[in-house]
Amino acid sequence: MNQTQTAPRSLPSPSEMLAAPDDDYVSARQLAFFRALLSRERDALLDAARRTTLHLQDFESTPDPSDRASLEEDHTLELRVRDRERKLLHKIDEALARIDNGTYGWCEETGEPIGVARLLARPTATLSVEAQEHHESRRRMRGR
Repeated sequence: MNQTQTAPRSLPSPSEMLAAPDDDYVSARQLAFFRALLSRERDALLDAARRTTLHLQDFESTPDPSDRASLEEDHTLELRVRDRERKLLHKIDEALARIDNGTYGWCEETGEPIGVARLLARPTATLSVEAQEHHESRRRMRGR
């Protein structure tokens, strides 16, 4: 870092983020907070995927058809959860890329701020609440 750049102070708490003035929106400190939040979630998802892989490799052969069916159902449910998490992992990677390219926190449709409260609730959000509601109402009208 050169002398004109300063490292962000300690990361703000969520309540500090909500209380921050509007001109602090997506500041270096806030971006560092969201990067850390997203990175922790990413690491947790990768760890869960690793544990699932190990668990599935630990296949227990059982002669009882009911036990085998139950075990297979458990594996199916676990894989379904991991698939959802894989999709979330992709969204997290996209959010981290938006932090890097300077577009994080801004609505893809309107260019307006998404808002700290929404980003705290859903750090991978790409649309403001209003744009998301509009998007969902269009989907409902199309029957999807």
